[in-house]
Amino acid sequence: MEGALQIDIVTLFPGMLSGFLGESILKRAARSGAVSFRLVNPRDFTTDAHRTADDRPYGGGPGMVLKCEPVFAAVESVRGDDARVVLLTPQGRRFTQAVAAELARERHLTLICGHYEGVDERIRIGLADDEISIGDYILTNGALAAAVVADAVVRLRAGVLGAADATAEESFSGGRLEYPQYTRPAEFRGMRVPEALLSGDHAAVARWRAEQALRRTRERRPDLLDATTPKRRGYRKAEG
Repeated sequence: MEGALQIDIVTLFPGMLSGFLGESILKRAARSGAVSFRLVNPRDFTTDAHRTADDRPYGGGPGMVLKCEPVFAAVESVRGDDARVVLLTPQGRRFTQAVAAELARERHLTLICGHYEGVDERIRIGLADDEISIGDYILTNGALAAAVVADAVVRLRAGVLGAADATAEESFSGGRLEYPQYTRPAEFRGMRVPEALLSGDHAAVARWRAEQALRRTRERRPDLLDATTPKRRGYRKAEG
């Protein structure tokens, strides 16, 4: 049986995450023992009266930068031999379903949330095993990115969603977007559920779903199809 996943989140704003982690599927996953969450505040590892965790950047410029000392101490307070430390930063590799599946195979994740103007570069050099970005945009702080990563990773752990095949036909799982979903009633404001889904013919349902998934992917995310299309090798157009 797959062991529990430990996720530590190092953030200056644990209150932004405590409610999120205590609701819905993540709450049930923690109660079942599939995952354990720990919020670690670098301010708890400061040594001055003002609990200073940031300072002005060397060389000048706007904003404040997270200091080395409290972040190193916070990470080292929870870091074990099996921990993979991930710095959440706009400069990291793009977070995808494949990366979520990769992280879901770990036993211990420590997520470092950047804040303000960013983190001291020595945090990246001296602590991070990996750097991840959830998209090409900037947030006010990394707690929201940590929530996204935690949710995407935990739901892929065995037993968290119940059925073993719960994630098998989702968007991105097979290189395509998911087919449209319907539930009761069969007609609503003139919009009817496709006949194939009402037929009771499992083969017809499977064909309809496959066709719709392909069509939706081609229309909305053709890049996914390009990424899964085998490249032809050893072919050169004849000249002359």
